[in-house]
Amino acid sequence: MDGSSESPGFEQVAGEFRRHLELERNLSFNTIRGYMSDLAGFVAHIRSEGEVTLPSIDVHVMREWLALQHDAGRSRATLARRTAFLRTFTAFAHRRGWLRRDPGLLLGTAKATRALPEVLNRYEAKAVLDRGLVGVAKDVKALRDQAIMEVLYATGLRVGELCGLDVDDVDRERYVVRVVGKGGKERSVPFGRPALRALDAWTVRGRALWVRDCSGPALLLGVRGGRIDPTAVRRVVHARLGQVDGVPDMGPHGLRHSAATHLLEGGADLRSVQELLGHTSLNTTQIYTHISIDRLHAAYRQAHPRA
Repeated sequence: MDGSSESPGFEQVAGEFRRHLELERNLSFNTIRGYMSDLAGFVAHIRSEGEVTLPSIDVHVMREWLALQHDAGRSRATLARRTAFLRTFTAFAHRRGWLRRDPGLLLGTAKATRALPEVLNRYEAKAVLDRGLVGVAKDVKALRDQAIMEVLYATGLRVGELCGLDVDDVDRERYVVRVVGKGGKERSVPFGRPALRALDAWTVRGRALWVRDCSGPALLLGVRGGRIDPTAVRRVVHARLGQVDGVPDMGPHGLRHSAATHLLEGGADLRSVQELLGHTSLNTTQIYTHISIDRLHAAYRQAHPRA
């Protein structure tokens, strides 16, 4: 198909597409990285078919690329993301005038299979958090790690949100933390007294010993004084869970799942949990109701004489 304006090269398109994702769509770093990787793969496929220009992209080319992904054994979640990428990309190119029509509108929706996340039960969560109190007063890293664990479980923050916290984001009077989530959206998330105690211990007795010129306002620091990164947080969570026998291994997102599940089991309404987690859609939050029902069934089968 012919474009309504002169078609640029794919290198120029990639640069403008990235700027569109960053500045106009305000997508997260990980989403942008995934979409740019998908674009590179799609362009490589196009070029392998010969001299294919941007205006000649149609739904058949797109379906062929997705079919190759399926044949290569890509998961349904990956196929769903790559379908979303194609729709975003062709809509962008159509608005720029590089495609006369938007072929992404003709793509079917690849449904991702939603697996129930693994979570800690209440007793496991308590054991993990209590484990961090052993020797914490004498170790700066232990103070920081305990603050990480308590805040993750208390608030259900994403790991990137946790790393992005600044000292002034913690409101100690109201027991809330200000969070900048996906798409730059701000929300206030409550936490409890154990998390506040861990944060106070870290900021008063730990952070001051690690702070450097590079620290800025960052609440949680790495050992060299810079803002802590998600990889370091994941190491902390895996190490702490490994210290407690019988506890399943999981990353920071597992603590987020656990927090949401325990809130619902404790009587919190779904809308409140949606707001706390920063979910755009209530459907995303509803996965935790399935976990709670599964646990209810297990308890019933174990306890009821006529189960």
